[in-house]
Amino acid sequence: MGNIIAIVGRPNVGKSTLFNRLTRSRKAIVDGKSGVTRDRHYGRSDWNGHEFMVIDTGGYLSKSDDIFEGEIKKQVITAIDEADIILFMVDVETGITDPDEALARILRKTDKKVMVVVNKVDSNDRQYDANIFFKLGLGDIYTISSINGSGTGDLLDIIVEELPEANIEEELELPRLAIVGRPNVGKSSLVNALLDQERNIVTPLSGTTRDTIYTRYNKFNHDFYLVDTAGLRKKGKVREDLEFYSVMRAIRAIENADVCLLLIDAQEGFESQDLNILNLIHKNRKGAVILVNKWDLVEKETYTAKQMEDKIREKIAPFQDVPIIFTSALTKLRLQKVLETAMQVYKNRLQKIPTSKLNEILLEAVKAHHPPSFRGHEIKVKYVTQLPTHSPSFALFCNYPEHVKEPYKRYIENRIREHFNFTGVPILIFFRKK
Repeated sequence: MGNIIAIVGRPNVGKSTLFNRLTRSRKAIVDGKSGVTRDRHYGRSDWNGHEFMVIDTGGYLSKSDDIFEGEIKKQVITAIDEADIILFMVDVETGITDPDEALARILRKTDKKVMVVVNKVDSNDRQYDANIFFKLGLGDIYTISSINGSGTGDLLDIIVEELPEANIEEELELPRLAIVGRPNVGKSSLVNALLDQERNIVTPLSGTTRDTIYTRYNKFNHDFYLVDTAGLRKKGKVREDLEFYSVMRAIRAIENADVCLLLIDAQEGFESQDLNILNLIHKNRKGAVILVNKWDLVEKETYTAKQMEDKIREKIAPFQDVPIIFTSALTKLRLQKVLETAMQVYKNRLQKIPTSKLNEILLEAVKAHHPPSFRGHEIKVKYVTQLPTHSPSFALFCNYPEHVKEPYKRYIENRIREHFNFTGVPILIFFRKK
């Protein structure tokens, strides 16, 4: 089970900077103007061998004047529901503000672990000033300076200690398939069609399903768990808030799956939020199958499916090697094919290629097309091996690994895909010093 850490707090206390520190990235836009973070922010953090997902809630704010009462409050409630640990960020320079008080009132009611993180503490005086935040009534405070990173290592040590033990939901090591997608694309209907029973309530309202539901599927020679987190609560009309909630649900489902069935609506086509979810599946290195649902409702002309498939492939480039199936949960169109394809992707993700075979193929590929040299130095690849990771990763050992660029890694990945079936599965390519 994946753990989720959510960073909450009023605007401009440094949530994005902390997010960047924890995920070792520069993904969040950091800007002095409050409310700048617009993008959905989630990333992976790995500390002393413990992996978890970090979410920066700042990305979901609207620019309304009454910013606190609306979305921040709803987001904090969502974060409390979904996250395992909540980092409540405050700013030592401003002390306790009214919005901080209001957030603390909500957070005091939860039994989840809440850690008060006091930012901008970069001197002894400020260390002393930080003590005022004990007044929030949320227990210990943790002082950091997210700009220069001081205190973040200690914070991570404590986060890792506090992470809940992984729940073993099942005794059996069976494949886990998650059905993910935007609200109202037919996720619950698909589960019911597969299970042949009204396992979930299906209504045309988006956002009926509340909890993650595991269901054992054992028929037609298939045996797996279906993870259905169909998505959204009815949470008012705030678009960002709904998106935030669906992203949280999708993250939870993806974290707990081996293969994700990404459902899109045939009538609406492949939208930007579908791409966000697909990127999230890749980021978590899970298998993917794209299902174009409600295909029975589309007016057919010659080659309609082909044209739509081409459009989708264009949008998901450069990761083209994903199965796309046109289906209908309602008429059960191609459901057998959906299951067969998902199980094939599961197998693809687990396969290990013999080292001798890999070297035979890839050293030949390197000979045919050398990595571009830099400053007259020739890059020589000596040896290739598959790494012992959960999802397929390959290491090529060479003399100047730091000078191998992204296009060449893609060339190597394409050669691997040509010779071995990794359809639906992200592949990682590393160049390492020999």
